[in-house]
Amino acid sequence: MSNPIKPPCDEGVIHSKPCSNPCRNNARWVLVATILGSSMAFIDSTVVNVALPTLQTQLNATVSDVQWVVESYALFVAALILVGGSLGDHLGRRRVFVLGVAVFAIASLWCGIAPNIGQLIVARGLQGIGGALLIPGSLAIIGASFPSEQRGAAIGLWSGFTAITSAAGPVLGGWLIETLSWRWVFLINLPLAAIVIFISLRYVPESRDPEVSALDWLGAVLAIAGLGSVVYGLLEAANGFDAVVVGAIALGVLVLGAFLTLESRLRSPMMPLNLFHSRTFSGANLLTLLLYAALGGALFFLPFNLIQVQGYSATAAGAAFVPFPIIMFFLSRWSGNLVSRYGARLPLIIGPAIAALGFGLMARPGIGGSYWGTFFPAVVVLGLGMAVCVAPLTTAVMNAVDMRYVGAASGVNNAVSRIASLLAIAILGLIMLNRFNHSLDQHLAALSLSTEALQFLDAQRINLAAATLPPGLSHSIASALERAIALAFVDGFRLVMGIAAMLAIASSMAAALMIERKRLTS
Repeated sequence: MSNPIKPPCDEGVIHSKPCSNPCRNNARWVLVATILGSSMAFIDSTVVNVALPTLQTQLNATVSDVQWVVESYALFVAALILVGGSLGDHLGRRRVFVLGVAVFAIASLWCGIAPNIGQLIVARGLQGIGGALLIPGSLAIIGASFPSEQRGAAIGLWSGFTAITSAAGPVLGGWLIETLSWRWVFLINLPLAAIVIFISLRYVPESRDPEVSALDWLGAVLAIAGLGSVVYGLLEAANGFDAVVVGAIALGVLVLGAFLTLESRLRSPMMPLNLFHSRTFSGANLLTLLLYAALGGALFFLPFNLIQVQGYSATAAGAAFVPFPIIMFFLSRWSGNLVSRYGARLPLIIGPAIAALGFGLMARPGIGGSYWGTFFPAVVVLGLGMAVCVAPLTTAVMNAVDMRYVGAASGVNNAVSRIASLLAIAILGLIMLNRFNHSLDQHLAALSLSTEALQFLDAQRINLAAATLPPGLSHSIASALERAIALAFVDGFRLVMGIAAMLAIASSMAAALMIERKRLTS
């Protein structure tokens, strides 16, 4: 699941907004609108992952195709989320928030009626544009509507309800897939969007910042082009490294270099590079890049394992990860207290190390076995590890820069977490396919398959565990081949989880080497 929890530093974005228009009697409606709006995006990011195996089957899509279903959304959110926040400061936070919800709803309708995988990918990109407007908009509205003495309670309610929706989303998605259709995973957003727009226009006060800096549109375009080109090259590499793949990756790197050059020269960049002069800020973002790459990249493949290999229903697969957000929710206050007692550095060393153990446990199960003895312990340990480090990570980022840069610093860290997942899904997908092919070749050596059957399988490898068996096989050979495909997927899954564990360990080392030892107040 590519985004099983909210990205870090959401609270920093909220705290950074001055209260320009106190809520007074509209406080309840402001929270209802922002919670429902944020929940649309959070539910969608978790529910879609449960739907991916079904999408692959019903739309005759390859693994690369369903990767794009996730990546097209993540690309536009990651590249535009900083601009989305600034746009709200310019044009009005409520206006941009409502626009984001409307775009998200229109894109959800398109996703729900898409006749093929190509249109679904394009619609998901449009959904990402809507998400890039509504996500920072909901945070900014809370920050601008509540005075400092009420903001903590507002943040607590917002975080609590969005945690609940993050937990319920995959289960709801699984039930919709089994009971109705995968299309309802997207169509369910329409009534939610209508409610959010009505409440926002009627009850949410408008606010803006007339002194905000100019928008960095060129930076946003370069970020989309650079990240998109790199991701395209990495995903297409599954079909072999040809001139198009190498050219796309090289072009993406050059464009991203141009983006960094532009950001270093602008007076008001979307990503202020001077923030990275702080050793703690750089360390916190390196930790974020590594840890969220492990989390997003590895857990993209979990629903495929549960549904296509382990035989879980869509609802059961959605429920399998529910302990994670529940642990995050109940331990959030305890995690915040760790910063007061020990500073941010120690939890940021220990938390990722615990998460690494969780990834290691995720690699242990083979085929079959009870959920409680296979994946449940891994999910619990992973949840504990992330719970230890998420609040200290937010605190470290916010305390590493001057107060006037807290909003920018929080936004950058939030974007880094999304970019990490975006790139990791592409890279780990390529690693997964190579390992799957190597393992499958070893298993096929023990089977007596005809040349025609082997050629048929070669065309199916890109589908991984959803590969279709060649026609005309005997029952015994078909069963053996089906098991060989499942075992090959498990081998690839274990390698991906091992890499995720190493990335988590590397993030722990980044905290040990770069986060300052001083105690940071939460």
